[in-house]
Amino acid sequence: MRAIAVVPGRPDTAGVVEVGEPPLSDGALLVRTRLIGICGTDREIAIDGYGIPPPGEGRLVLGHESLGEVLDAPDGSGFARGDLLAGVVRRPDPLPCAACAADEWDMCQTGDFVELGIKEHHGYGSERFRVDPRFAVRLDPALGELGVLLEPTSVVAKALEHAQQLGARAWFQPRVALITGAGPIGLLAAMLARQRGLETHVVDRATSGAKPGLVTDLGAIYHSTPVAELQIRPDIVVECTGVSGVAIDAIHRAAPGAVIALTGISHSQRVAEARLDALNAEIVLGNKVVFGTVNAARRHHDQAAHALARADPSWLARLITRRLRADEWPAALEKSRGDIKVVVDMTASD
Repeated sequence: MRAIAVVPGRPDTAGVVEVGEPPLSDGALLVRTRLIGICGTDREIAIDGYGIPPPGEGRLVLGHESLGEVLDAPDGSGFARGDLLAGVVRRPDPLPCAACAADEWDMCQTGDFVELGIKEHHGYGSERFRVDPRFAVRLDPALGELGVLLEPTSVVAKALEHAQQLGARAWFQPRVALITGAGPIGLLAAMLARQRGLETHVVDRATSGAKPGLVTDLGAIYHSTPVAELQIRPDIVVECTGVSGVAIDAIHRAAPGAVIALTGISHSQRVAEARLDALNAEIVLGNKVVFGTVNAARRHHDQAAHALARADPSWLARLITRRLRADEWPAALEKSRGDIKVVVDMTASD
């Protein structure tokens, strides 16, 4: 069967390869892959060499953002033929550490976890895959192909949950949220913030295209001005750009007692100048919390599924701006003007 794969760090090897049927050891559910989402992590794997293939292999099958349809499910699995699902990306370390043993594998203490399509395990980007029901998230059938957005939504569900929990260390009644960046993560963060009733502001450099309208249609406020020039004091910040200067400005702009979630990282070699003493004073004197977050636990995937089911499907559909066949997937490594979310249709013929 076909799979989308690459040798990490060698984009010239990106293409379609033939692989064997998924082994039963991967899980009891046999799933037909429908869509695979491509994101910045996939580009970093292909171009920058970020990913790690399974031991003894040179290529890595991509596809950590998945949508599939169950072909076969054993009795008692909780799934049935025809169910739509998305697969969880991370698997706990084999020890397991205390966090993984508590099903908090996103907070793994050893780093010995594997991540499908990223670290030491092939992803979901083949025509069929198997998955353990524990790591499969059933989707509302009404979502259809929009279920491919589950994995990025789970990341921001975790960010907002942790922000709320950290804020609850003392009096905390968040009213205003600031989202920096209007890519898929930023837009989905804005959607979840609005579902929570927060006055939501989104900052991005784009002054035209789909992004301003997508933000406005959520009932949020779009800004193309620098964060430092905003006239708001957000209680929660979700930083999605990975740009250090943007993160620093957001920390300064945040209200006293604010919680700032950093979800983005940058592999740029840019050098930024910052007054660290002033930044330290801002955090200390303002009782602010800055934390980093990556991946998501099972409950965050379930929260994401619920949030997507509540969302306007016509709005979600506008996030998917480019659709490719499997043989065309290397084109996703080059961002096109207006791209938000690029997906690969694993069911389409060449």
